[in-house]
Amino acid sequence: MKKENYLLTAAEVAETLGISKGHAYKLIRELNEELQSKGYLVVAGKVPKAFWETKFYGYNQTNQTA
Repeated sequence: MKKENYLLTAAEVAETLGISKGHAYKLIRELNEELQSKGYLVVAGKVPKAFWETKFYGYNQTNQTA
């Protein structure tokens, strides 16, 4: 049974967004800086899936409808 990792790698980010790995590392670095400023520990070159989904897809935010 394969254990699903909760961290996304630069390769996964690059594939998801259709960008280069270098640009993916830059995005991950920015996201990790934001997490560190909030007091979280980070792993270089990886970003938590939950945080990624919040930042890129707006998950965990309240949707207001008219």
